[in-house]
Amino acid sequence: MPPVNKMAASCEIPSMKVFESDKTFAFLDINPLSYGHALVIPKHHGAKLADIPDDSLAELLPVAAKIARASGATDYNILQNNGRIAHQVVDHVHVHMIPKPNEKEGLGIEWPQQSMGKEKLQKLMEELKAKM
Repeated sequence: MPPVNKMAASCEIPSMKVFESDKTFAFLDINPLSYGHALVIPKHHGAKLADIPDDSLAELLPVAAKIARASGATDYNILQNNGRIAHQVVDHVHVHMIPKPNEKEGLGIEWPQQSMGKEKLQKLMEELKAKM
């Protein structure tokens, strides 16, 4: 069975579409964290961000920004998860635009920062640059 997001984009299941182009589809989340919570997906299927060609990713953030502006949200989160341990539930890349109208509604986040020395950061930077 295809992923839910792919089925929504192909109209196989009902969705509340707010935007569509040849490469991108956006719709309201059926279990929103707050009023205006929407999902933006590429029509190209891939479970994780790195599985999607760059040209199919190009509209995701601009469309999320348009939805944020249209919703009137002044505070909001843009979220994209990859893998179960990173809280991805649906195996199709999707970007959430989640309005944060107050402390109780919207996305709640903990940010467990780690201390990392300059040498360790330098090594990591060099490893990443070499692989890009």
